[in-house]
Amino acid sequence: MSHQTFYWHRLEDNRIQCDVCPRACKMHEGQRGLCFVRGVEEGAVRLYTYGRSSGFCVDPIEKKPLNHFLPGTSVLSFGTAGCNLACKFCQNWDMSKSREMDTLADQATPQMLADAAKRLGCASIAYTYNDPVIFMEYAMDVADACRTQGVKSVAVTAGYMCQEPRAEFYRHMDAANVDLKGFTDRFYRKICGAELGEVLETLEYLKSETKVWFEITTLLIPEENDSDAEIDAMTQWIMNKLGPDVPLHFTAFHPDWKMMDKPATPAATLTRARAIARKNGLHYVYTGNVHDSLGSSTYCHGCNTRVIERDWYQLGEWRLDAGGACLKCGTQIPGVFSGAPGKWGARRLPIRLSSPASA
Repeated sequence: MSHQTFYWHRLEDNRIQCDVCPRACKMHEGQRGLCFVRGVEEGAVRLYTYGRSSGFCVDPIEKKPLNHFLPGTSVLSFGTAGCNLACKFCQNWDMSKSREMDTLADQATPQMLADAAKRLGCASIAYTYNDPVIFMEYAMDVADACRTQGVKSVAVTAGYMCQEPRAEFYRHMDAANVDLKGFTDRFYRKICGAELGEVLETLEYLKSETKVWFEITTLLIPEENDSDAEIDAMTQWIMNKLGPDVPLHFTAFHPDWKMMDKPATPAATLTRARAIARKNGLHYVYTGNVHDSLGSSTYCHGCNTRVIERDWYQLGEWRLDAGGACLKCGTQIPGVFSGAPGKWGARRLPIRLSSPASA
């Protein structure tokens, strides 16, 4: 069953161009775009994954990763199939590169998802595993249903999206984690099959035009995007364009998909990147995919007190008031805080929504 979409137009040669992302796939009747989940049917672009998922799981919000958005709470995570990028290092390739609709084992309407998130005690729902840009109609309908239940919406995305659909999409979102995959045109074109400029535009748009809370993640790959010069240039850009308070996560690569020949990222690389970012003025810089309590904890930028202790996804010491201000010096920590921290911890709970006994 396909679903109606709106961001497309007909070309003079009678092909249909999809206008959701800068890839601008041009298709004849019966063809699909690179993402594989949007294609032409009866003269219009249709979405083939609406209401279908590759699986659902309750996670800690810190796993998205979001460290300044309702810390300690649980999030209902799900994705579909396909992707509009072609990253050679994709670590969810079994879903994002899938061309088999049988991957989509679970079915759920937006209202079913909203009800499940509320029933499971989740503070938010995350559109993740593959990029919600390509299933934006489904994600937006889920977000609207969740909003009526008081459940927030989180987009985990590469930020590769055109201007008009981007504005509509983020009107439905409360938070985002954007993958800034590197900081050179070469890396984006050679390794990701995309363009850096459009991702930077998304980040600037989120900062200047929305109230969406967002954080940035960069997966550091040895000898590809981990040089001091590239990290320095990237973090200077973030400081100058987005300001010092946007949290930045440097995470460790492990060999996967089409980059099995690369070694895993040494923990020392993440520590070095964090030091460069902090030297350039960024207040909240984190390390991920490694065991590093120092690099994963939050420190007040006013007095350097540790205000949120983290050990992997487990929270420890908490030194913030109900509104997110440092108890020692009163400095407001940027983010979305709501009283005491949640107590979900590091648990990961797979669920099935298609069965009444799933929850």
